[in-house]
Amino acid sequence: MTALPVRDPDEGTPRQTRPNAAEAVPYDFRRPTTLAREHARVLELAFETFARQWGTQLTAKVRVMSQVSLVSLCMQAYDDYVSLLPATTTMVLCETPGSGAKAKAVIQFPAAAALNWISHMLGSPGPSDIAERKFTRIEQTLVRGLMNEALEDLHYSLGTLLERPLSVDGITHNSQFAQAAAKSELVIAATLRVRVGERSTVASIALPAELLLPQLGDADTGPADGDTAGLLAQHLSGIPVDLALRLAPSAVTPGTILNLAVGDVLALPHPTHRPFELSVDGRRLGTAAAGTRSGRIAAVVVSTEENPA
Repeated sequence: MTALPVRDPDEGTPRQTRPNAAEAVPYDFRRPTTLAREHARVLELAFETFARQWGTQLTAKVRVMSQVSLVSLCMQAYDDYVSLLPATTTMVLCETPGSGAKAKAVIQFPAAAALNWISHMLGSPGPSDIAERKFTRIEQTLVRGLMNEALEDLHYSLGTLLERPLSVDGITHNSQFAQAAAKSELVIAATLRVRVGERSTVASIALPAELLLPQLGDADTGPADGDTAGLLAQHLSGIPVDLALRLAPSAVTPGTILNLAVGDVLALPHPTHRPFELSVDGRRLGTAAAGTRSGRIAAVVVSTEENPA
């Protein structure tokens, strides 16, 4: 399962970002939730379009230069999505009237960020620092207006992937009790970086997978002729590997190693007339003799060996 999470220490934002390329990402084979590559690409393009549209809409509404960018996208269980959010945050629950779907879509962002947006809308430069809290009735009305316009942008950006438009059903401030979907319900979760003026925060959108996957169609699972093994062998044959010539190993004691000095001579058990061992990643493939070619040291293969291991 691809994970989104990390907390933004400056904004108290949801713990979500793109996984580090050097880190292993856990995957639960009991609940395979990985998007097919072609499906992921289609959704990424749609959410990137939405990010640009939402940024433009925020700029017009709050009258401050705003920018929204897509950070990451994945499919995961709703319980996994919610468990990685702050306990206190803004959860805008959205429904699709007439779709028959029980699960609700979610737009999530810190309340402090929304209060900053509202302050700009009302002509204030924005609060310097504010704690997470519930909205007043007036603030909730203004946030609903912003979210309704954002949902219009989302419906436009997803196009035929989202058959029916979404509408705001309610706003809650406790992520653990939002109950937008069943724990095992799959959602398409997108993480967004929202910058309004000098302040930046992280928001997320979770859409029930059942609303989008039917329109994406079946994934291309492989070549039509079924020659998967042949294609795999073809790709593997072009991967560069390190080929080495080595002498027969010599066993020495730790004392010998510790007492080595410049000028010492170590006797090797490799006879001068025997070819070198030809190996890849420590596995012997055969033997080769040292030679030259075009002014460079070369190896002349003398024999090859089968090495099924």
